[in-house]
Amino acid sequence: MSATLAILDWAELGAERQAEALRRPTQRDAAGLLERAGRIVADVQERGDAALREYTEQLDGVRLEAFAVTSAEFAAAETALTQEQHAALRRAIGTVTRFHETQVLGDVRVETSPGVVCERMIVPLNAVGLYVPAGTAPLPSTAIMLAIPARIAGCPVRILCTPPRRDGTADPAVLVAARLCGIEQVFKIGGAQAVAAMAYGTASVPKVDKIFGPGNAWVTAAKQIVATDALGAALDMPAGPSEVLVIADESARPEFVAADLLAQAEHSEDAQVVLVTTSRVLAVACVAEVERQMAALPRRAITARSIAESRVLVVADLETALEVSNRYAPEHLILQVESPRDWLGRVRNAGSVFLGAWTPETMGDYCSGTNHVLPTYGHARAYSGLGVIDFVKRITVQEVTPAGLADLGITARTLARLESLDAHANAVTVRLDAIAREADA
Repeated sequence: MSATLAILDWAELGAERQAEALRRPTQRDAAGLLERAGRIVADVQERGDAALREYTEQLDGVRLEAFAVTSAEFAAAETALTQEQHAALRRAIGTVTRFHETQVLGDVRVETSPGVVCERMIVPLNAVGLYVPAGTAPLPSTAIMLAIPARIAGCPVRILCTPPRRDGTADPAVLVAARLCGIEQVFKIGGAQAVAAMAYGTASVPKVDKIFGPGNAWVTAAKQIVATDALGAALDMPAGPSEVLVIADESARPEFVAADLLAQAEHSEDAQVVLVTTSRVLAVACVAEVERQMAALPRRAITARSIAESRVLVVADLETALEVSNRYAPEHLILQVESPRDWLGRVRNAGSVFLGAWTPETMGDYCSGTNHVLPTYGHARAYSGLGVIDFVKRITVQEVTPAGLADLGITARTLARLESLDAHANAVTVRLDAIAREADA
């Protein structure tokens, strides 16, 4: 299958065509997908494990009587991996742990006014559900990215769902990664039904307070549905198909740029890759290099469909390139330019940034230490990548002494009356009156 990246001159595009050039592929039948995912969610909520068995047989092609991974299955997974694979998982866990341990927040205590103390205490979420995809490509790296911040945050209940294989087992690499990161409860359930099970609980699957992790369109739709239900579970962030934007100048190597574009394009047919470059010569070379490298890829059919929906934008200078990138707000931003750190301060919207020719996005996916669960589809304008903070709550506390209330209470009462909330004002007044009476006694 052949596909070619379209090369567009940014300055020659009008406002409408510029907007079109930065538009993500439209999800087909989004409303219909939500409706169908909603039916699965409602069915699992109502019938629990019985519905899970039916959907697992129908969608995953395997009939399971029990969903929980057994000790024997964990042990078999250990022996299924090579020594080199075990070592790679442990090395990645080490780097990801080191980076995420720096994100731990401490409690705060401040006396904001004499006799008025305000505090913020950090409390881990009680129960979290981690979803690890295992469709066309099992993702043990995602188990690492989800389980490590959950462990560091101290969440007491941490469960993981991942789709079963045709033989009824879970992917062994996912199981080994989960166990190494402290996850003891793993369930062989995938898709929207897994999200519903974690959100509402079943006889087999504990209910959780928040669901984390990437997935296909069905998983994303289900997460959105349960997050709007007070009886369901919160979601980590809005997400869509994976994406990368590469900014490259004439110093960039075409083979490096092409490799980075293809690495992201192979995720799925609706993944999107964008190259923004100041050099038309480089643009042409990169398109040719994409064609050459793609021909040797095992997943070239998927990759070609993604490349067909992607593009190259030629801009006048790097200032314009950064403006384009901030407007697009990519999940991954690669700066393959001279002195890339000099441009880092211009980045406003991106999930994760990769500096220089020797920093492929692959490193962030697996083992540099940063988290690869990132906002996509332009949500990087307002959302950050996953971190320890997403697994905790920040609860504020205040304590006021009689002297503190006598000093600051009048301010609160005045503001309450300004808003015509007399009961609010009265809650202060009755206490001020009591302080006055006790002082006169």
